Amino acid sequence: MDHSSSGSHGALALEKAILGFVQAKEAEALSPRTIQSYQQHLGTWAQYMGARSVNGITAQDIRAYLAYLRTEYVPKRFNGKTTPLSQKTLRNVYITLSSFFAWASEELNAPDPMDAVTAPKFQHPEVEPFTLEHVEALLKAAEYSREADTRDRRRFVRRRPTALRDRAIILILLDTGMRASELCAVDVGDVDQKTGKIMIKHGDEGGAKGGKGRFVYLGKAARRALWRYLTSRADGDQAEAPLLTTGLDRRLGKNALLQLMHSLGEKAQVQHCYPHRFRHTFAITFLRSGGDIFTLQKLLGHSSLDMVKHYARVAQIDIEQAHRRASPADNWRL
Repeated sequence: MDHSSSGSHGALALEKAILGFVQAKEAEALSPRTIQSYQQHLGTWAQYMGARSVNGITAQDIRAYLAYLRTEYVPKRFNGKTTPLSQKTLRNVYITLSSFFAWASEELNAPDPMDAVTAPKFQHPEVEPFTLEHVEALLKAAEYSREADTRDRRRFVRRRPTALRDRAIILILLDTGMRASELCAVDVGDVDQKTGKIMIKHGDEGGAKGGKGRFVYLGKAARRALWRYLTSRADGDQAEAPLLTTGLDRRLGKNALLQLMHSLGEKAQVQHCYPHRFRHTFAITFLRSGGDIFTLQKLLGHSSLDMVKHYARVAQIDIEQAHRRASPADNWRL
């Protein structure tokens, strides 16, 4: 019997097929984070499906599984809470299953049930960028400590020991739209301080989602703030040194950055202060200032235009008009 025939391939046990799919994605050099997400989603699904073959799975099986995730499944969370899966996670599960069956259809000649399954609806949460007043208040909070009230002397404010670093962080996030993980992974040598060009390294090493490296850019104010911060450090001119450090001269981590932003937000009385909101602010301000959606997609490191289109709606930019302006065929009068 020919074991390479489509029948025997299609009858492959689900768990073995998942293993083959994951290996194929690893060979495509996808980021470890993406691979881990595939393994998690497909592992939970395989447990639910039990001992099944790939070609025996129907669209109704997939619909039943998505309904189970929505209504009965209790995710294990680190904080002990039993909140249901978000719409975004359900959508991600659907995307993972679509990717798996597209591979199984080509590699194993198995039927693809996903065409008959409607994707779970997912609406991007409302994006509210920082205002100029918000950023000014955060910069002031980064500069000075709270007023000290003493009995013997007049009230006074002290300069914070991390003032130079924190000002640089705010302006870099605002100017580049970098993710927290990306900013924390940058080394001094990744920044061209003359031009403001920053290299975000490929894959997990650079904190880039989806494993893609790219370049982002700083304006004059952010370059000046970064220069002032680095000149205050003994290792500020060493290429392999972390761009951002803690008070103990260790690399500033993502969680420490999140905590810092939360703390500055409280002090500045700016609600919902977190690094990703700077990303939203950068994107929307970029579009409102005349930037185009295709350049923004590159700067943000998005593989699709979905999120960029969402920013465009918030910025009230006409995407059709933007494409009309960018159309080579029209501009070259072909």
